[in-house]
Amino acid sequence: MDIKNFIFRKYYEWWKNLDKFIFSVIILLFLTGLFFSLVSTSLIASDKLDTNDYSFFFKHLVFIILGLIIIFLFSSLDQEQLYKFSVMIFLISTVLLVLVPIIGVEVKGSKRWIDFYLLPRFQPIELVKPFLIIFVSLTLTYKRYHNIYLKYLFSFLITLFIALLLAMQPDIGQTILIFSSWLILIFTSGINILPLIILFFTLVSVILYLIFFVNKFEYIKDRLFSFFDSDTGTHNFQSDKAIESIISGGFFGKGIGEGTLKNRVPEAHTDYIISVISEEFGIIAIILILSLFLIFIYSVFKKVYLEDNEKTKLVLVGCSSLILMQTIIHTGVNIRLFPTTGMTLPFISYGGSSIISISILSGIILNLTKRKIY
Repeated sequence: MDIKNFIFRKYYEWWKNLDKFIFSVIILLFLTGLFFSLVSTSLIASDKLDTNDYSFFFKHLVFIILGLIIIFLFSSLDQEQLYKFSVMIFLISTVLLVLVPIIGVEVKGSKRWIDFYLLPRFQPIELVKPFLIIFVSLTLTYKRYHNIYLKYLFSFLITLFIALLLAMQPDIGQTILIFSSWLILIFTSGINILPLIILFFTLVSVILYLIFFVNKFEYIKDRLFSFFDSDTGTHNFQSDKAIESIISGGFFGKGIGEGTLKNRVPEAHTDYIISVISEEFGIIAIILILSLFLIFIYSVFKKVYLEDNEKTKLVLVGCSSLILMQTIIHTGVNIRLFPTTGMTLPFISYGGSSIISISILSGIILNLTKRKIY
């Protein structure tokens, strides 16, 4: 009985102080992804196998249920517990990222996953991203040392180490995302704009050097040439089919199950989910989905504006900016605004690692936007 009372009290306190609007938007985004997983990906998989086994949908459902549990756990922690727990997981996930080149599973020329045999294949960077945001924010707001430039340097070296591990896989898309998140955090912390500009152009120069002069990144150079001149490259097939699908869908789409992109592009349910949705449900559906993301980001930034604690501000800005940038990159790739990066759409795309990562980010955001008890 005491245990039941404790659980009820814990849940009641969590629900009472939760920002219910942000939580509702998160649930709506997850349900949107689940719906499109059923009507698009699962229907075609069932037709191909001539069965009624909607395996993609049920796997997606399991991942979302796991994600909701993660959201509850992270959002119900005390803030200091959250920070201590996050640092510990960051160190563990970084070790896993180090192990990727050694024991990782290679898929299509890239080693980005670890197979735990009993557990599903997992991408460690998806676990690293949320906790890197917290680790960098804690570093920049650490009170014991007052030299801010030493804090910038330390946070940069940590981010650089993660980026180098990603470059070894290779995964330039996630590398750019990681560095962009770090730049946003130090910009938000109040750095002088001149060193930031110098650092930005230095990083761009290093990335360009790697792409054009290091053989390991030859495929990225090919993608860039393909992006700017479709006659000279071989990596435009997916992007061309994606933009064709968006155009053919028009404003209101072809109807449920009538799209063809998921038949023609291998990673349509992850990297090109926006195009799949647009082809079947039209541009109107995409506008509504992107509006949900904008409402979510706006709601978080409104909380940031009212927040006094610098540490909390940085973490919230970092987490919401990470989600926003990933959404922009995914959408940009689908409309051929950016070269192909293999970036999933948060909340919507199929994939266990992606859903767990966005659930952790959501749990952190809900934790730090809760009503304060004094």
